[in-house]
This record gives sequence, structure tokens and C-alpha cells, in this order.
Amino acid sequence: MPSSPRRTPRSPRSPRWTFALVSAGGVMMTLDVTVVNIALADIAADLDAGLARMQWTVSAYSLAFGALILTAGALSDRLGRRAVFTAGMVLFTLASAGCGLAPDAGTLIAARAAQGIGGAMVFAPTLALIAAAYEGARRRTAIAAYAVTASAAGAVGPVVGGLLVDGLGWRWIFLVNVPIGVLVVAGALTRMPGSPAPDSRSRLDLVGAGLAVATLLTLHYPLVTGPESGWTAPGVLGSAAACLACATALVLSQRRGDGLIDPRLLRIRAFSGAALLGFLARMANLGVLAFLTLWLTTAHGYSPSEAGLRLLPLTGSLLVAGLFTARLQRLLSPAALVASGFAAQGAGLLCLAAAGAGAGQTALTGGLVLLGTGGAVVFPPLMGVAVSAVPTERAGMASGLTNACYPLGTATGVALFGALFSARVTSGLGSAASPGAREAAETGRFDLLDPALRPLAGQAFADAFALVCLAAAAVCALGLLTARTLRAAAAEPAAALRQPAAARAS
Repeated sequence: MPSSPRRTPRSPRSPRWTFALVSAGGVMMTLDVTVVNIALADIAADLDAGLARMQWTVSAYSLAFGALILTAGALSDRLGRRAVFTAGMVLFTLASAGCGLAPDAGTLIAARAAQGIGGAMVFAPTLALIAAAYEGARRRTAIAAYAVTASAAGAVGPVVGGLLVDGLGWRWIFLVNVPIGVLVVAGALTRMPGSPAPDSRSRLDLVGAGLAVATLLTLHYPLVTGPESGWTAPGVLGSAAACLACATALVLSQRRGDGLIDPRLLRIRAFSGAALLGFLARMANLGVLAFLTLWLTTAHGYSPSEAGLRLLPLTGSLLVAGLFTARLQRLLSPAALVASGFAAQGAGLLCLAAAGAGAGQTALTGGLVLLGTGGAVVFPPLMGVAVSAVPTERAGMASGLTNACYPLGTATGVALFGALFSARVTSGLGSAASPGAREAAETGRFDLLDPALRPLAGQAFADAFALVCLAAAAVCALGLLTARTLRAAAAEPAAALRQPAAARAS
């Protein structure tokens, strides 16, 4: 009697575990970018902190994250992707506990910077980990699911933040990370497959790592502080000059191709195009989210929880459209998908501009749905191209380079749109308004204004929001035109990197 075939037991280190753990880390990192904004008023009141320190509560995370992510991605190829991911999660979890228990604003800012460092270490190797766990169509499906999950987490951040702040207090937006982080660390150590052994001949490029951190830090600093301090402030101009010097030194130090960054990756049009398009997509998407939340709470008088709930059409459309993205990737090319995603986001931003001009609830809801749908369609193919267009041994570096463009796009969008917003509010109020009145109008604190000035300030605020949406729609138009760079031949990566070692060293 023939024996029945035996079912092969499922490996405790299956790709599903990698996907689940990486997605959990991505959700935590993305939530931490947006969830804090809702709690700033409560943090300021509890810790008796002024506006400047509250801004650094947000900026410290963004600066540390943006500065370290490139280095973390490249080092993950040398030290092991699982090792860098796990170490980053440990640091992020400990820093989250420090944020939740912070006795003063200074401690909170320091802990937020540590969160940013840990977040960079978690986020940088994520695409490489997923790419190593799956192949072919399953890889595209996994990356699409991860991208939608992370994007939805960013959009739902204001909802989660509002509920936690109203229900448990601001400290719980940080403390909730602790038990989740412990579970992810335990899962990574016991269920995530180990990374391929790094090349023993590769070296740790400490000079390149230092220059990369300095370049990204001095690049992010003026973007974060420029709107508040002024673009001609000494610190902003000095940081920009330092960024140019550090970037030049970094390029010169990486010419051999065996350091922190392989310059040949940037010659791969599909890869460099995906990185640029990711920058533009984040600039148009998350760059507008802060102004959208501020407009909802100001123009409509919603509480933090109510404003977060009003964004559910954005989150819901992200999730629903994400269910079909993997199938669309089998039918359409990355260039076609990305172009359609930018088109949907641009149309959504035009609807939001109309809502800001008084078009009503239908324009607002339609704009949020289109914005979410476009985001769900844009990011998965970009992430897939970024890691598929490069050799396996450069996947961590490619993941870090790509992920470095995302926070930079968000910071650039907030900075540039913030400058437009401020200029429009100022012109709307007229030269007679005092600096204090302009600052109150820009932040939506109309109760601090003279009653006679409030209608003018409300109109100027709405016009400024509409202008920001129009500017973001223009960014989407640029992305639509740039999407054709993804039509690069599939064989291009191999050709771009197929150089003898002797030629590379010369």
C-alpha cells in the first residue's frame, strides 16, 4: 500500500514571519512621524514648554532618522540586515519608554532623537529583508502590502494619537510602543531568518558613514528650522553651506565604489528614478498632511479625535486600493502604475484646494479618497523597482538610499509648503497686522486675535491652505512626467555594475 505523501512542516522562520515583523516595525516608525503632532498642546501644558521646544519634539526625531538611515542601510549589508533591524528595534523601544517617562522637555527631546536613530536602523533594511524572503510575483505582492500598511499607518496617526491623548494621556503615544517593541524583538531573534553572510572582504567605511550622517543632518536642519527661523538666519545658511561641503567630501570619498555608497547605483535609471519619484510622492502626500490637519481643526473647529476621524476616507482608500495593487502590478508596468498614482493624488489635491476655497464636504471627501488611492498605487511599484534593480549584495544599500528620500521628501514638502502658507497668510492680513497677529493666524489661534481681524484671518488661512494644495498638485504633475524613467531596461542594472574590480579601483 503506497504511503501517503507527507506534508512538509512549515518552517518557524517562514517568509510570513519576516513580513509580519518588518510590517510591525514599519507601522511603529511611520506612526511615530505623525502621531506626535496631535499631542503637542498637551505636552506643552504638562511639561511647561514653549513653542520652540515643542517643535524640537517633532524635529529631533526627523533629523536623527533622516541623518542615519543611509548609513544604517549600507551597514546592514556588512553587519547583517536582521542584526541591524533588531538592534534598531531595541533602541527604539527603550527610547519610547524614555519619552513616555520624560520629566521635562529636554529629556523628551533627547529621547525623541534616540527614537529617530533606532527608527532609521529599523526602517533602512526593511525592503532588503522582504526582497530576500520572497521572489517574483510574491515579492511584488509582499512589497505592495508592506507599502500600503506603512502608508495607512502614517495616515491613521492623527486618529490613533487623538484617541490615546483624549483617553489615556499624551505619554501613552510613546508607552504603547514598549510592549509591541518587545514582541517584535523577540520575534526577530527567534523567527526571522538570518541575513546572508556579509562579504568578508568588505570594509566598514567609517569616514563615509560620518560624512553621510553629516550631509543628511545639515541638509535636514535648514528644511526643518528654516520656516520658523527664517531662510536667511545664520544657522540655516551655515547649515546649508556645511551640507554642500560635506556632500562634496562624501562624493569624493566614494569614488572607488567599495565604501558606504556605490556611486554606480545612481547610474541605474530605474533605481535613481524610483528614488526621485519616492521623494516627490512623499513631498506631495505627507508634506500636505500637517496643513490638512491644521485646517480641519481650525476652519471646522474639530477636536484632535474628530479631526483624525475626518481623515478616515484617506486611510480607508489607502487600505481598499492596496488590496488591488498587487493585482494591478501583474497587469500594468511600474511606469504606468506610478503615473496613474501621481495623477490620482494630483486630482485629489485639486479637490482639497477647492474644499479650502469653500466647495464643501463632497470636495473634501473626494479629495481624501483620491489622495489615499494615489498613495496606495504609487509606493509599492517604486519600492519594488528600488530593490529589484540592484544586485542582491547591494539590496541594503539600495533600501537605505531609497528610504532616505522619503523623510527628506516629507521635510522638503513641509518646509516649502510652510513658506508658501506663511507668505499667503501674511499677505492676506495686510501690512497693518502685528507680528503676533500673523503668528496667531498662521497657527489657527484666532481666539488671540482682535475680533475685527478674525474674519480676515480666517479667509487668509483658507486661501493659504488652498495654495499649498495647488503647489502639491504641481509636484504631482512633475512626478507624472518623471514616471517614464521607470521604463529603463531590466538588463540595465547588470550592465551598470558589470565592471572589473581593477577598473573600479583605478
